[in-house]
Amino acid sequence: MKRKIAIAGLGLIGASIAKALKTIADNYVIGYDIDLETLQYAKTHGIIDEAKTDFTTTVCQVDYLILAAPISKSIELLAALDEIQLSQKLIVSDVSSVKQSMITAANQLQNMDISFVGGHPMAGSHKKGVQAAKAHLFENAIYVLTPTTRSKECDVQSLKRLLEPTRSKFLILDAKEHDEMTGVISHFPHLIASSLVHQAKHWEQTHAYLPNLAAGGFRDITRIASSNPTLWQDIFYHNRKKMSLFLEEWITEMKHVKNLVEENNKQEMITYLETAKRYRDGLGTKDKGAIPSYYDLYVDIQDQTGALAHVTKLLADNNISINNIQILEIREGIMGALRLSFATEKLQKISAHTLNESGYETMIEK
Repeated sequence: MKRKIAIAGLGLIGASIAKALKTIADNYVIGYDIDLETLQYAKTHGIIDEAKTDFTTTVCQVDYLILAAPISKSIELLAALDEIQLSQKLIVSDVSSVKQSMITAANQLQNMDISFVGGHPMAGSHKKGVQAAKAHLFENAIYVLTPTTRSKECDVQSLKRLLEPTRSKFLILDAKEHDEMTGVISHFPHLIASSLVHQAKHWEQTHAYLPNLAAGGFRDITRIASSNPTLWQDIFYHNRKKMSLFLEEWITEMKHVKNLVEENNKQEMITYLETAKRYRDGLGTKDKGAIPSYYDLYVDIQDQTGALAHVTKLLADNNISINNIQILEIREGIMGALRLSFATEKLQKISAHTLNESGYETMIEK
């Protein structure tokens, strides 16, 4: 008998999990969503076996339920689930990037047929929606599982076995640990990136040419500010206590940096920058983290008609897929007027070899 799994919310994350689960013949995947076009796309492209728009009938026929909606909506669905009379045990998980709110809601459930194990696959993409779903999205990524008072160890292990097709690395964390760590390395950087963009927007009133200069490094370091504002407001709200703490620490840190700049203590400033450099250089480069990354290749090309087309054709002829292309107007010490982004390190190296063979100078940033 096939395992029946419902995915509630077929955005990038939910649909990618569905795709991964569908690689196993014994899984029957039901997609629940309020967007009919999303459901139609998922069904037409084989992402799900069955499409549903009614939550009650969906959950009553499955063994597993994964809530893949925004945090506030997932909490609403969890509350609705508590009122539904189930005919069998249901193992429920979520994909929310803030765990405390979900765990608090789960621990208040009264329905004894529900076993809840919090989840957070820590990988994503710069793209969004069901169209961007990939079965390998979570491969080698950390997938956090957070047991609750409403789950047993056997339920955690059962969920792990179900999610094995994602090829993730499972990690057990409690909600406090999870929210503090993701707050530091994911949530807070999003807020700071948005603040930097606001500062640039303010100074544009003084320097009209500023956006042209921002096309290089500034655009790179603030890339995450382009994420979905509604989604991130929800994340900031549910992790607001940690965000407030991080902001207080940041303000204190910036006062310290301000003093370093004003007092012009050369050695102290160098030490400050070296400490940051050492820590940053020691961070993992191959593992997937909370903020999606690509493998970049810098290519030196001449400013002439057809130069970009020639590079892309060379790679296309070798069946190499490019995730993103950026023409670098400001080089800032990095060789190359073109930056190509790839999904894997293997594609990055093959592309470098292919272009080098054709006479192009390339560089892989370490």
